[in-house]
Amino acid sequence: MPLWTCETCGAQFPDRGKPPALCPICEDERQFVGWKGQTFLTRDALAERHHLVCREDLGLTGIALEPSFAIGQRALLVPLGDGYMMWDCIPLATPEAIAQVRSLGGLKAIAISHPHYYGALADWSDAFGGVPVYLHADDREWVTRQHASIVHWTGDTHRISDEVLLLRTGGHFAGGTMLHDALGADGKGALLTGDIAQVTMDRRFVSFMYSYPNYIPLNAAAVRRIAAMVEPLAFDRIYGAWWGRNIASGAKAAFAASVERYNAAIA
Repeated sequence: MPLWTCETCGAQFPDRGKPPALCPICEDERQFVGWKGQTFLTRDALAERHHLVCREDLGLTGIALEPSFAIGQRALLVPLGDGYMMWDCIPLATPEAIAQVRSLGGLKAIAISHPHYYGALADWSDAFGGVPVYLHADDREWVTRQHASIVHWTGDTHRISDEVLLLRTGGHFAGGTMLHDALGADGKGALLTGDIAQVTMDRRFVSFMYSYPNYIPLNAAAVRRIAAMVEPLAFDRIYGAWWGRNIASGAKAAFAASVERYNAAIA
């Protein structure tokens, strides 16, 4: 029986004879059901219509679907020992993309910022021998395809290595997570935010929302918590969720200015 993927958010569902009746992630007020109703593709149909591209994005390798699909995020490969950690996930894993990642050193782990980017986490984990997939336990209810590789970590931080740290900042989701790479940006530190803190179109600031498509702002207390989690970290660069949506340098000062700007706007 086929696996099914939501066409609006990219969530993958277990194999069954017919598609799910609904996608709980899209039914949630932070997302939306497509204007034509809830629709799903089989994994094979998705692979027929889309392919994966791997290319450099400000010093890291990114992977995304072309043509763009669902939310359109790209995954990033963060150096981890003699391989990589995949940061955020995408709705498809193809033999060609898996082979390319393997040629670079392979995956040692996967970590995902929030449920909108869970995608085909099980397929990517299986392709590399069942590597662990780190999801914060506060978002456990949003997993649409259970898998033995999922590690539901708890607390505010989870250290993957001496250089790579996961932070539960909350905000967009209760378990909203960022990744800090102490060796990123040529040793100056990099913060990978998904869209827990979304890099703005001018690439000079970040901003915060409870729901992006439905324009529900995040409250000031939640933004202050995010800022407090980030403040102790050294970083000069921020990687957002889409190609080129990064702050290349001076990112820590930009983050602090963004918090002040946002909270002034909603005061």
